[in-house]
Amino acid sequence: MSRTDRFHSDAEVQWCPGCPNFGILTALKKALSELNQSPRDLCLVSGIGQAAKLPHYLACNFFNGLHGRAIPTALGIQAANPQLTTIVTTGEGDCYGEGGNHLLHALRRNPDLTVLVHNNEIYALTKGQASPTTPVGEVRGLHPQGLDLTPLNFPAIAVLHDAALVARGFAADPEQLKTLLVEAITTPGLALVEVIQPCISWNPHPIAWYRERIRPVPADHDPADKVAALRLLDSPEGRYTVGLLYRGRPRPTYGDRFRSAHGRHPLAELAPPPTAVVDQLLDAFKRS
Repeated sequence: MSRTDRFHSDAEVQWCPGCPNFGILTALKKALSELNQSPRDLCLVSGIGQAAKLPHYLACNFFNGLHGRAIPTALGIQAANPQLTTIVTTGEGDCYGEGGNHLLHALRRNPDLTVLVHNNEIYALTKGQASPTTPVGEVRGLHPQGLDLTPLNFPAIAVLHDAALVARGFAADPEQLKTLLVEAITTPGLALVEVIQPCISWNPHPIAWYRERIRPVPADHDPADKVAALRLLDSPEGRYTVGLLYRGRPRPTYGDRFRSAHGRHPLAELAPPPTAVVDQLLDAFKRS
């Protein structure tokens, strides 16, 4: 059995034949295999959408939640069992739209999560409506005269709020995406990996259109330079720039204060706190 075979799932794949999501699945399997990850020590969390189906196609623990609610669920899982490698797999509608508020506050909390965002610039599961990243002027089913809303630039928001890592890959280049995922998974804190993932059914542009616009991060780019990362993301070419965009300064991850006393054990393995400790906490709460 090859190292990627251990993640094989017998679930019937519901994606369209030729969907770039297959490239993301391949990249993730290769990254997990390179890290010698065990399926039993891995938990994928998703909401609703085509990207949210990915956990079904990979042998591991997983949780499908409500639309836009993958991140708070994953945060709870990671807090309860920090020994799990917890990865959110989501679409830009699920994560930047319905779940945008959760992502903003996750950047504040800095949980040890990898957030893998499939960005196809539409709501693909519901037949191609405009999403939070649809460019201005593009025609969609509910915008026959062209969209007049400015797209969200969440990678730039993540840089501004000092995410542990911000990267962007291209679904049609699974080898480069695999390298970015290895970096993200092994980086403590919240790592945001956005993937350009053209929809072959509802997007007006073919994959070749995206290939012509993909640009690698400049060779002299310093991922530790926040201003340089923001300038890069705000440039006309920034929308399709791929590679490691930003590496944030080290800072505590969510739950570190609690774990300093109890270690990285799953909560289920810890004994209940003594009654006296609970009483002290309640007294302190009443006095505050």
